[in-house]
Amino acid sequence: MKDKSSSPSYSADSIQALEGMEHVRKRPSMYIGDVGTRGLHHLVYEVVDNSIDEALAGHCSKITVTINEDNSISAKDDGRGIPIGMHKKEGVSALEVVMTKIGAGGKFDKDSYKVSGGLHGVGVSCVNALSKHLKATVYRNGEEWEQEYERGKALYPVRKVGSSNDQGTLIKFTPDPTIFTQILEYSYDTLANRLRELSFLNKGLTITLTDKRVKGEKIKTDTFHSKEGLKEFIHFLDESRESLINDVISMEGEKNGIPVEVAMIYNNSYSENLHSYVNNINTHEGGTHLAGFRRGLTGTLKKFSDNSGLTDKLKFDISGDDFREGLTAIISVKVSEPQFEGQTKTKLGNRDVTSAVSQTVSEMLENYLEEHPNDAKIIVQKVILAAQARHAAKKAREMVQRKTVMSGGGLPGKLSDCSEQDPEKCEVFLVEGDSAGGTAKQGRDRNFQAILPLRGKILNVEKAMQHKVFENEEIRNIYTALGVSIGTEEDSKALNLEKLRYHKVVIMCDADVDGSHISTLILTFFFRYMKELVESGHVYIATPPLYLIKKGSKKQYAWNDKERDKIMDDFGTGSNVQRYKGLGEMNAEQLWDTTMNPEFRTLRKVTIDSGSEADRVFSMLMGDEVPPRRDFIEKNAVYANIDA
Repeated sequence: MKDKSSSPSYSADSIQALEGMEHVRKRPSMYIGDVGTRGLHHLVYEVVDNSIDEALAGHCSKITVTINEDNSISAKDDGRGIPIGMHKKEGVSALEVVMTKIGAGGKFDKDSYKVSGGLHGVGVSCVNALSKHLKATVYRNGEEWEQEYERGKALYPVRKVGSSNDQGTLIKFTPDPTIFTQILEYSYDTLANRLRELSFLNKGLTITLTDKRVKGEKIKTDTFHSKEGLKEFIHFLDESRESLINDVISMEGEKNGIPVEVAMIYNNSYSENLHSYVNNINTHEGGTHLAGFRRGLTGTLKKFSDNSGLTDKLKFDISGDDFREGLTAIISVKVSEPQFEGQTKTKLGNRDVTSAVSQTVSEMLENYLEEHPNDAKIIVQKVILAAQARHAAKKAREMVQRKTVMSGGGLPGKLSDCSEQDPEKCEVFLVEGDSAGGTAKQGRDRNFQAILPLRGKILNVEKAMQHKVFENEEIRNIYTALGVSIGTEEDSKALNLEKLRYHKVVIMCDADVDGSHISTLILTFFFRYMKELVESGHVYIATPPLYLIKKGSKKQYAWNDKERDKIMDDFGTGSNVQRYKGLGEMNAEQLWDTTMNPEFRTLRKVTIDSGSEADRVFSMLMGDEVPPRRDFIEKNAVYANIDA
């Protein structure tokens, strides 16, 4: 056998040792997640995290973030300013070390920061590496200093600009278009959601966001400031839900050297909404702090329920799920050396945090239940109703499980399956109505595309008890067609994706108001009952065209009014426009060409950037409260296509 190592094409020169900034540019996704929308916005969060660290250390009260006219970002704080003195080991200014060395910065020095945000400590140097141009300006001890960089490399040594009464650090950067090839435009709403979240998590801190890209109109700006922190965060998240108790139950303190802040309230919904944070990082995979919260909540409420005598007539035990139905809670801890686990490194692994949070929650609840007997009774009654509903749901869930795919059998009668057996190559279209379903069946590629027609509008799970959800025929068909198994009685909504039959689940509805409503109903179901499916990147939305423009033998499709007008201008006078009001108006060939053919279609992947914001929006759109929904629709109506 030939020794490959002796081949001239495989030598020591072939081994690339990528260090620091070069490695960030070569493998950006390792540092910021991806080079799409999420990674682009992550650059801003890394810069802001540095300012938050100053706030956590008690040296910063204001942060301003600006989206400039050219889509660059400016972020300024009133902290101490990054040190500009000579770094003994590196032989250059400390500012240059922080900006150009991965892993450098005060957050690695316990004397500088006891607790710091940022997920991996790559910080602003990572942003610098992925920026076409970055300028750092430091205001410190009455002086102003600056240094500029291109793609992570300093253009000149740190230099003094002059005197200044200002204090803090200003970072202005332009993302590198050779790295972010698909998207370079920042979303104001995405940044606003995160900065608002940070203001709730760091009460007393003022964060201002400004968008200077709006031409000819008033500059868009928002200022976020919270006096009460998590209590206000709870009110914000639950604005469209009806509270069952008079006020938010909250507590903050330090246990075992770990600062813990908790806030919670019970509402009339049937969902559990827990949001956990470590050093301002949203730990959507949970971890030891969430386990501590659940332990403290369940133990304290169970003890109170048993002593109250209200549960004496129940013929079955109350489970942890029952105590958390209709609960909105936020758990925020500050840990000096967090250990993260999980697929996306957002699951806390520090074991000592569990008892710290559990003790805090137990103390908080015991005091509240003792001082508010009426609220205590309402909570226990809610728990009893949840337990009764869970038993009804157990029977309904078992019915779904029996019908779930076993060795290829028991598929819904309406499902037109594909012949391919490899789930990675398979996709299923959830289609609104039998008519559109029939067209989709004719137009699809039977090898890898399956069609599941849904009859009318599926159940609004936001307003439905769990057993009603599992009893709904359309929802049962979705579970059965996908082949996924529902969780156990202890964790009733946990989803097992191991037997998922299709790795692309595509929602395909009409491009009108009814179609949008049906899409939202399906997405609400996925978010509340199949969240893992969304988080794993399996859910997509198809985008059928709105118009067909014809002139003679020429024809072209348009997906919005702007495209339609441009095509009509190109075609000239005499062109004919057909407005599609539904998928059923297309023939099978047209549907394939525009919406189902992988070579030409546009699929929008559904992602969850902020779990707390998604929770708030779904409860607002699909819940009982009308005013918040009306405000949201009025604010966003400019983006909606509404048929007269």
